[in-house]
Amino acid sequence: MTEHYDALETREPAAREADLFSRLPAVLRKAMAAPTYAERLNGIDPGSITSRAALARLPVLRKSDLPALHKEAPPFGGLVAGAPGSFGRLFTSPGPIFEPEATHADPWRGARALYAAGFRPGDVVLNTFSYHLTPGGFIFDASARALGCAVIPAGPGNTEAQFELIEAYRPIGYSGTPDFLKILLDAASSAGRDVSSIKRALVSGAAFPKSLQDEIKSRGVDAFQAFGTADLGLIAFETSTRQGMVVNEDLILEIVRPGTGDPVATGDVGEIVVTSLDLHHPWIRLAIGDLTAALPGASPCGRTNMRIKGWMGRADQTTKVKGMFVRPEQIAEIGKRHPELGRLRLVVTRAGEADVMTLKAEAAAPNANLREAVNATLRAIAKLGGNVELVAAGSLPNDGKVIADERG
Repeated sequence: MTEHYDALETREPAAREADLFSRLPAVLRKAMAAPTYAERLNGIDPGSITSRAALARLPVLRKSDLPALHKEAPPFGGLVAGAPGSFGRLFTSPGPIFEPEATHADPWRGARALYAAGFRPGDVVLNTFSYHLTPGGFIFDASARALGCAVIPAGPGNTEAQFELIEAYRPIGYSGTPDFLKILLDAASSAGRDVSSIKRALVSGAAFPKSLQDEIKSRGVDAFQAFGTADLGLIAFETSTRQGMVVNEDLILEIVRPGTGDPVATGDVGEIVVTSLDLHHPWIRLAIGDLTAALPGASPCGRTNMRIKGWMGRADQTTKVKGMFVRPEQIAEIGKRHPELGRLRLVVTRAGEADVMTLKAEAAAPNANLREAVNATLRAIAKLGGNVELVAAGSLPNDGKVIADERG
């Protein structure tokens, strides 16, 4: 068996970029066959979107806006050209958001993640993600079967029944949350049941801190993390080197300043924006609300795609100050009006039983006139008064946070 799923994973980065952006115009045309995309991308020539710079000029579609779109134009918010009957399965997730599953093999692009975690054709996999209405169970089920594995559709809970299945089928692999894997191993130990056949796992959907990683490893299970969403499937995954997560093939991943569609500098923390090249169900610049940062260079495992640090928090930092919502895009607008500023962070505190907001702004040449001008812009945009504190360039944390609510 080779270390890589296929030759796509090890091609030269420039060749991958050329391939993705040569395919993107056709994907855009397909997306624009759906009414909402047609309206959002009105006037765009798909044939001209052949680079990251050109893509960055297209509007961002925020995942947080999907429930309203789906309610206004059910079931898919006018973002999908195909009728519900043209898909294989139809799901819902909280919002509600309605997701269709395409009919082609590995529609959620998860086989690569399983392969990187050590799963191989012929393995038996215990899949404990939920199969009820939401796509989680089917994402990992379809991915494992595309790889050539046999799947036990266990779902979460009911450990006693799961022990019977494990002892009968002897699965070598587990997919599910890391929390339930620990529950399963603990319950088996207490009940004297044999789950020792499980040697590797692909986990997602919950935090997997170092302490839990070490405990799972000590129990004889080699567990890897995958990062994805119910809309896009698997976006990135760990490999044998465990140095960040490698972005999946057939996706264009951007990292943008929260509240905008503007790409950040390499290494800066920002919001994940994904464009998928699935012609049956394309996504164009979907901002998923999660923060990450790119890692430099290629993975030592030989995969050459972009690497990210993994999940680093939420980008939607909207908060309420004195009864008014303040949003990341408002802070971004302040930065656009004052390009001489660097990073911005609005800090919200309490003093004397009242909300207080202070905008900290990096400035190479701070002065009273600039502070007053920024203060006026803050009031005009947020419709609230606040303090402005100009700080040294490079002094604010590189964590993607533009609103810090410190009111406890």
